[in-house]
Amino acid sequence: MEKTINQIKAAVVAALGVLTGLWGWLGWLAVGWIVSMALDYLTGSMAAAKVGQWSSAKAREGIWHKCGMIVVVLVAAGADLLICLVLENLPLVALPFEYAGLVCPVVLVWYIVTELGSMAENAADMGAPVPKWLTKLLAAGKNAVDSAGEQLGGDEHE
Repeated sequence: MEKTINQIKAAVVAALGVLTGLWGWLGWLAVGWIVSMALDYLTGSMAAAKVGQWSSAKAREGIWHKCGMIVVVLVAAGADLLICLVLENLPLVALPFEYAGLVCPVVLVWYIVTELGSMAENAADMGAPVPKWLTKLLAAGKNAVDSAGEQLGGDEHE
């Protein structure tokens, strides 16, 4: 039995290693975002059901909201790709560092922090006590990512 468990562990580690080799840390960031979206949708549905306010119309609105988020991430990935192509192919445009993509990871982190905050709100709506420091930490994380994004975009104010 222990041999079988060790074989399963080895297979899982090997699979995770192959996936990391294929898509790197950005892929895992995207997986984390997809999982957080699914958990937010689930916890939101649970919170609404708890108080008897679940409706298919609101559930569809949530799905449309998530679809919009997917579009924004694709736009951010496209922006990163465009920047990389311009930097590689236009000799007059150069940066003092190697650019491997920044817009998409910042957007993904922003969405993950937002989803985590929403899940904490959903948990509170379900009756779970949520530590105030956790919500403050998530808000500070979101503000930090907002600041980084504003610096990236060169805009000080929204």
